[in-house]
Parts: sequence; structure tokens; C-alpha cells
Amino acid sequence: MKTFKLISLQIVEDDQLVDIELDDGLIISQENDQSTWLIEAYINISYDDYFQKLAKQDEDLIVQVVITKKENSPAAFQTKIVTIKHIEDHISILLKGQLKKTNYDYAEIVLKKLIAQGLSGEQLLNEFNQMMHSKPKLTLSKEK
Repeated sequence: MKTFKLISLQIVEDDQLVDIELDDGLIISQENDQSTWLIEAYINISYDDYFQKLAKQDEDLIVQVVITKKENSPAAFQTKIVTIKHIEDHISILLKGQLKKTNYDYAEIVLKKLIAQGLSGEQLLNEFNQMMHSKPKLTLSKEK
């Protein structure tokens, strides 16, 4: 097994991303035959109703995470909620799932978006560099 720091967590809902503000988190590759990953998010209890609702739906959740450093590209996982544990004024959400295979190239998506906005030349280059460093939200849920 390999464990990594969870930097950010977003839930994909109808082509929208719901940001989950982490107080702490980790992600573990179980390195088994099923390529299973565990994601644990330690978050404020204010998210309890939201995650209870998702758990009751008992459907797969597509989540988007950034691992280890905020500069890393997001990765999408198809997960299920395993447990929701209350710890004082926080909750610990445990998700279990697999890395979602996508035809995802972050730089290409950013570039296409900026060209569609009519940017070119130096303005395109500056905005592209800024977006590559800030990693704005881009939905990974749709496969090409």
C-alpha cells in the first residue's frame, strides 16, 4: 500500500464540481488486483447533511482529487461512501473506489478553453501559464 496527502476534494454532480473544504485527508492505493483506492476526508461537520444524503442515494460518486501538491493535476475516481464517522465538530468520510480512466489532458483542455474565449498571442500565453499554476476547476466526468 502507498499513502499520499489529499490536497483537495471535489464531488462531481451533473457536470458541476462541489468543493469540499478539507481540514485534513489522505488517499491510499491498496495496490491490489482490483486497483482499489481509499480516500479519507476529515472535514467540518457542516458537510454532514450533504454526505448523509449522498450515502442514502447509494450510487457511485465521481470525485476529483489533487494528491500530494496543489500543482498536481486532478485525478478522477469512481467511488462509494464506505463510512461517515463523527469526531467532535468534524466528520471523517471514507470513500472506496477506482481511478477513473479518462482521455484527460489538463493542458489541452485549458488551451481549448482559452482559444474559445478568443485569446491569442501574449495574452493567451499569460493566461495559460496562470491557469496551469492555479489549477482552476475543470470537470473530468465526461469522457471524450
